[in-house]
Amino acid sequence: MQALYAQLLVGLINGSFYALLSLGLAVIFGMLNIINFAHGALYMMGAFVAYFLLNIGGINYWWALLLAPIIVGIFGMILERTMLQWLTGLDHLYGLLLTFGIALIVQGVFQNYFGSSGLPYAIPDQLRGGMNLGFMFLPVYRGWVVVFSLVVCLATWFLIEKTQLGAYLRAATENPTLVRAFGINVPRMITLTYGLGVGLAALAGVLSAPINQVRPLMGADLIIVVFAVVVIGGMGSIMGSIITGFALGVIEGLTKYFYPEASNTVVFVLMVLVLLVKPTGLTGRAA
Repeated sequence: MQALYAQLLVGLINGSFYALLSLGLAVIFGMLNIINFAHGALYMMGAFVAYFLLNIGGINYWWALLLAPIIVGIFGMILERTMLQWLTGLDHLYGLLLTFGIALIVQGVFQNYFGSSGLPYAIPDQLRGGMNLGFMFLPVYRGWVVVFSLVVCLATWFLIEKTQLGAYLRAATENPTLVRAFGINVPRMITLTYGLGVGLAALAGVLSAPINQVRPLMGADLIIVVFAVVVIGGMGSIMGSIITGFALGVIEGLTKYFYPEASNTVVFVLMVLVLLVKPTGLTGRAA
């Protein structure tokens, strides 16, 4: 039972990263209609920014949670203004190829300067140690990652689905001409939305740094699984990405306990099954 609980905890932690990353992808696709293959590289950049802030600027983990998403978000907005905005109205393939190329360039630059080995990032003192729950020993930092990720995901969902700003964002993607008639700067909203999406990826990178270390290819290891999560939940579905991210993390953890040989493929098997039954994903809607 101890091994089962340990795998469930690992599944929840992985699910936290899946949910945050797939949420950012869903925001970008749902609002901008762009398949952002650079998401994994921007996740990696978030971890590296936290590493630089600590080792060069002496800025601790708590400030990195705020500053790294902002810095990477600004970088993402520059990408959107200089490159991605020209893809409006074109086929999805162009956005996928462009962002895939950006991902290769970013990963290549970091790998050239820092190699492939991981760089350590210390857990903050306030989150060291663990708690004995009776049935298992829970490391405090890992529990924090799960809870904080869930809060951020739900807050993002509330912002987009339940607030006036979110209503403007959704309207700007469906009928930009009408939204402009109300005096709203649609291109600026689109740029900020892309910044929000990549900021969520950077936040996941900061959370991951003390657990998985900081590596140039850390995003490449996750991005394919995260795309599978988005497809299962429904392309552009905010709540679908959150639920599916956590659920698939748990399913992956259970698979590692009961049938370890299938743990690396269970997500893709589920994706195929879901697409056979419901091609738009669990919570997606037909175009």
